[in-house]
Amino acid sequence: MNLFVRIVFIKMAQEMQVIVPSVPHKAVSIYPIVAHIEQECDEKIEEIEVRANEEARKEVNRIVKDQCEKISKHYQNKHKQIDLALKVHHSTTVNKAKLECLRARDTLLKDVLKEARKNLTLIAADNKRYPYILKGLIMQGLLQLLEQEVVLRCKESELELIESILPETLREFEKISELKTDVIVDTKKCLPKDAAGGVELSTRDGRISVMSTLESRLDLISGQIVPQIRTALFGANPNRKFFE
Repeated sequence: MNLFVRIVFIKMAQEMQVIVPSVPHKAVSIYPIVAHIEQECDEKIEEIEVRANEEARKEVNRIVKDQCEKISKHYQNKHKQIDLALKVHHSTTVNKAKLECLRARDTLLKDVLKEARKNLTLIAADNKRYPYILKGLIMQGLLQLLEQEVVLRCKESELELIESILPETLREFEKISELKTDVIVDTKKCLPKDAAGGVELSTRDGRISVMSTLESRLDLISGQIVPQIRTALFGANPNRKFFE
């Protein structure tokens, strides 16, 4: 561009020399004017080039900055997505492991209670302790009903044992409740043979009944002592603050 401007002004100067040949004293003064114009032109060109370079540099910097910010934002979003995916995967894995652990604990707890239910037959086989246990079961059932007439059902194999302990049990019940009760032993409808032991008491009309068998007592006690069983099997839970 600088060369083009020079050529233009030189051409203009030559034309001026051609146009004013009859004035020699003025033709001499045209060269300083051309030189001055060329100098101003060079300065203007330099100024334009500097300004253009500066603007170009700013524009390049702006574009680079915008692109860098876009790239940075893009990878920040990618990083957040990966971080979130890792957290979700970790949480899912931990929860799955916790559920498997809880299922394993429940299975073991059920096995313990199942084993305890199997061992109930050992209680009925103890001829020294079982009569006292059976007497207590009958007494608890009578105190729950507090009826003048009660129907008692037991295992067919325990009918003789019931008949032997029933009179003494009724005497103790009358002392405690001050209520005379007539207990009818149902010999036709007995408890199942596979029952561990105990009795079932009901009113004469059968509307109210009390299960006082060994199985029912185990179910009642197991529901109350499950936290203690868990502690015995798996240790104390540091997150547990209260016990039933």
